[in-house]
Amino acid sequence: MIRVGITGGIGSGKSTVCRVFEVLGIPVYYADAEAKKLLDDPAILAILLEKFGKEIFDGDHIDRKKLAAVVFSDPEKLAFLNSIIHPAVKKHFLDWCDAHSDARYVLKEAAILFESEAYKQVQKVITVTAPAEVRIARVMKRDGTAREEVEKRIASQLNDEEKIKRSDFVLLNDEQQSLIPEILKIHQKLMS
Repeated sequence: MIRVGITGGIGSGKSTVCRVFEVLGIPVYYADAEAKKLLDDPAILAILLEKFGKEIFDGDHIDRKKLAAVVFSDPEKLAFLNSIIHPAVKKHFLDWCDAHSDARYVLKEAAILFESEAYKQVQKVITVTAPAEVRIARVMKRDGTAREEVEKRIASQLNDEEKIKRSDFVLLNDEQQSLIPEILKIHQKLMS
């Protein structure tokens, strides 16, 4: 089985691309979604309570918007959160791969594939790109997030130029051209 990473900045359209691959029968591991689930792990909750205090909680659970506001405005706090979550996600991904060992290839979707060093778990990388203004508009509409918050998140991620340099495939998701033919080309290469 080939493990393929798929990355791109917030609002680039990674999830949309992944849904097309799923229609093609390819299993997709959503690292960001799995990381959010891991925030409910009691051991991780205890560490985050000790580090960040009750202000990031809503009752007994993490308030993800409050946590995001804290970590995306402080690189040190973001690095701490990542040091807790990334190793747990990496282990979970390997277990998930074992459960999908009959697939020709699988995708690991991760916004911060390079920053988290998750690229070391894959043999190929696909980067999804989109113009900054398109990305900002998508995230503001999708999450109801203020422009400034979206810009902070974009600034905390590796830039597209660097991701493209480190990728095997690049998909431009600018809403001007159809992605499906490009996705099919990548799928055919990975299946052969």
